[in-house]
Amino acid sequence: MPRVALVVLTKDASASWKELSVVDGGVADVRLVVDSGSTDATPALASQDGWLVERAPEGFDHGGTRRWAFERVKRLVRRSGIVVFVTQDVSRVVGGGGVDALLAALEQHEDVGAAYGRQLPRLEAKPFEAHARLFNYPEQSEVRSFEDRARLGIKACFFSDSFAAYRVKALEDVGGFPERAIVGEDVIVAAKLLKAGWKIAYVADACVYHSHDLTPTQEMRRYFDIGVFHARESWILREFGNPEGEGLRFLVSEVRYLWERAPWLIPESLLRAGLKYVGYRLGRAERHLPLAFKRWMSLQRHFWKREAEELRGLRQTG
Repeated sequence: MPRVALVVLTKDASASWKELSVVDGGVADVRLVVDSGSTDATPALASQDGWLVERAPEGFDHGGTRRWAFERVKRLVRRSGIVVFVTQDVSRVVGGGGVDALLAALEQHEDVGAAYGRQLPRLEAKPFEAHARLFNYPEQSEVRSFEDRARLGIKACFFSDSFAAYRVKALEDVGGFPERAIVGEDVIVAAKLLKAGWKIAYVADACVYHSHDLTPTQEMRRYFDIGVFHARESWILREFGNPEGEGLRFLVSEVRYLWERAPWLIPESLLRAGLKYVGYRLGRAERHLPLAFKRWMSLQRHFWKREAEELRGLRQTG
């Protein structure tokens, strides 16, 4: 059996630590908390439970922080090992699946480089929040290859590292996580794995609760960040196709979902769709926008803070 490392990314997670601490079901050989400056008892609780605890580098980055964490644990599980990533907003494992099911998918398919689990809406989730999870995380498992882009388009490289397992060998083969990523570091890795001949697995039996209640404005800002991601990683769109068709399919599905459960929310659904499209198009055009506007518009303001610091550095050295 390969050695397994579990990496949990935290910041002020003491309230949910009890559930996070048992998310692997006891199968991990190495357990590491990468903490981004908690001001509560998260590091102490993790240490008391026998976890390794390390402070993340300053300036959290979706790609860079995971890259840093991967470098810390890969030597402990060796090239034949597996690294599981979990974010603190994964509330708990549902049913008998979990990390075991992710590992089983990798064991059953030697050409699968990474596997991610099913994310269910929180029990208190509102209709928009619930539909988004049910749309993106269906009941059927599947294994996808690079050839599936002809059938699925950009959905072929859909992936979430909020609850996912990676073969160390596969992740190393594609250069690991990107050093910089506003969002979508998991999709970047998935797309690279597929291009390199690996497959990715969606494991519907590995279920966790994980969803977010975003306002219409927050969704616009989130889609601005996705637009920036697509603008900076345009090779993904060239290889897998544009996302507009998938966005329309999502809207149609959402309206049908609301029609059956909360038809009075359909006007808000259309408003949200319009705001998401505006946010996305602005993000795609981010190179023409001033840095101050991008930082104001984004949900990932830490990303733009680092960009501002680098810009100041360039001006000073120039």
